[in-house]
Amino acid sequence: MQSVAELESSPEIQDLRSRVSAFLTEFIYPNEKILEHGGEQASRTLKSIQSEAKRRNLWALGLPKEIGGGGLGFMPYVLVNEIVGRSEYAIAGLGTHSAQDATMFHLYGNAEQKKRWLEPLVNGDVYPSFSMTEPEVSGADPTGLRTRAVQDGDEWVINGHKWFTSGANVAAFSTVMCVTDPDAPTYERFSMIVVPTDTRGYEIVRIVPVMGETSGGHCEIKYNDVRVPLTNLLGPRGQAFRIAQKRLGPGRIYHCMRWLGQAQRAFELMIERAINRKAFGSTLADKQTIQNWIADSAAEIQAARQLTLSAAAKIDAGDEARVEISLIKFFGAKVLHDVIDRAIQVHGAMGVSEDTPLARMYRHARFARIYDGPDEVHRMVVSRRIVSEFKKGRKWDFGRAVTPNGRGD
Repeated sequence: MQSVAELESSPEIQDLRSRVSAFLTEFIYPNEKILEHGGEQASRTLKSIQSEAKRRNLWALGLPKEIGGGGLGFMPYVLVNEIVGRSEYAIAGLGTHSAQDATMFHLYGNAEQKKRWLEPLVNGDVYPSFSMTEPEVSGADPTGLRTRAVQDGDEWVINGHKWFTSGANVAAFSTVMCVTDPDAPTYERFSMIVVPTDTRGYEIVRIVPVMGETSGGHCEIKYNDVRVPLTNLLGPRGQAFRIAQKRLGPGRIYHCMRWLGQAQRAFELMIERAINRKAFGSTLADKQTIQNWIADSAAEIQAARQLTLSAAAKIDAGDEARVEISLIKFFGAKVLHDVIDRAIQVHGAMGVSEDTPLARMYRHARFARIYDGPDEVHRMVVSRRIVSEFKKGRKWDFGRAVTPNGRGD
């Protein structure tokens, strides 16, 4: 099997990463302000960017060719996401935004669902939303979800309250995680049901203001006797958690690689500012404190990158890599925050203005410690697994459990 280093250094991957990078430079960065403000101009601009991505064969690279994607393998797509992550707008511009939902439909959707939702989803004609989090219960423990779907003849009747259903305000449908079998074992109580957003009783209560942003898409939703056909069930009944893991496992790798792209962009902005800004008779780059920030950031980015690529390689080899994913989730989120924070400090007042992308990057970096599982939960997963191995008489080597005699299992 080809190693990560060999894959990354291959001419094919280097060329692909270069082409994606050039695409961001030409089409994404110059239009970030337009896309941030939303509205008709932003919609037209995004459609133009998406058309260009398709023309250049850069569209939906990580999805299978048979459903309209680029057919890129898992590890190559991991490496591409590092470039995509340099701007949040590249995600939609390159068709990456649909990857997790399209994967669920591809693996678990019935023929009708694939025709109605999967094809236009991959093509960028419609947008998805995933409706799981609820304001009344902890998002870190989805076994407490209260939204319920009851079978009535040939329909599901859904009632419940969700929020942070991101993108619901522009989505064609929401995939709702809800209780369908309340008396079943805990992890078999929940199912996923596809609800078109124009269904009667589907109510967008508001777009939740987040960190000073009021134009985002984090929606609060009420399901008021929402009726959809039984055939809108996604995958087997009672298997929502299994389906969610197919969505979240690789997705967390992609997130962490995109965080690296963000951190690297902030790192570059920090160095450019340090080189060009003078204070007290010399450039900022000559100051020891700034030099320490640059060195610390370089070390942390490299460490997070190696952790993430190692976890990705384990997943690619068929391992669930739960400990490794949890490690990169909380460690990568901290690196992302700290690097951006240093870059803002080096920029001074400009760093908190909207004249650079840093202020927006900083706001979003704070979210990273919460979504896809808060830091505390991922730390708990790591600790419990390691302690469990020690209780069995093994040591932990972060790549394999090691028996007392020093041999691997």
